[in-house]
Amino acid sequence: MDDSAERRAGWWRPVVTVAGAAVIVVALLAGVNLSRTAAIVASGPASEAGVVVEPSMAASSSAEADAEPSRADVAQVSPAWAQRVAGLTGIPQRAVLAYAAADLALRTQKPSCRIGWNTLAAIGAVESGHGSHDGAVLDAAGRAEPAIRGPRLDGSHTARVTDSDQGSLDGDTRWDRAVGPMQFLPSTWRTWGRDGSGDGVADPDQIDDATLTAADYLCAAGGALNTSSGWTRAIWAYNHSSDYVDRVRRLANDYAAVAS
Repeated sequence: MDDSAERRAGWWRPVVTVAGAAVIVVALLAGVNLSRTAAIVASGPASEAGVVVEPSMAASSSAEADAEPSRADVAQVSPAWAQRVAGLTGIPQRAVLAYAAADLALRTQKPSCRIGWNTLAAIGAVESGHGSHDGAVLDAAGRAEPAIRGPRLDGSHTARVTDSDQGSLDGDTRWDRAVGPMQFLPSTWRTWGRDGSGDGVADPDQIDDATLTAADYLCAAGGALNTSSGWTRAIWAYNHSSDYVDRVRRLANDYAAVAS
């Protein structure tokens, strides 16, 4: 997963998260400087303690579902949970639904990954302010209006990436631009793009699709994101920057702490 320069080259920087495996994951954290942080996973009536989170990774937080989905279906996310988390974190509820739906879907599709909604939310915050960059707003269908586009990648204070999609995704027939709330480049979207909303179309401007794609990409890059090395490797693959990794970690920890 060394194609981060090709995946995106926007003006923001991406993210990753660590998630629990069952219905709710409660992160007990007191900061990333602790020697270790424990995450308690509640699975129905039984509890399992002992998911050890090393200090250089984000804490894990998990969405609450009404049922385990096989795809990123926002209808599977507990509305009460989403409303509560949105109120506590300030993240728009429609974005919370997308992050949580991807978390729940990956528990079924890639249970060893353990990517949590809070890491995805941290990426969304850095990349586009949860779909709000430059005055954009997520509509009920999860599309950012107006569409979010990164700068032209013409080599002027950016990477130089010539057009790869004939402007079909980014509207630019000379240079590529990162697209959507999770800021994917057209060439990367062609390889990784997934349909999270279930409408039969993989659309980088639709937050369910973009978030599920980001989660899939991160899991492929990092493997087990409940380890320090896996989590860091995943985020680094999304953006080759130590500052970026640290920023995502702080935000993911903040979201987990506030929402726990």
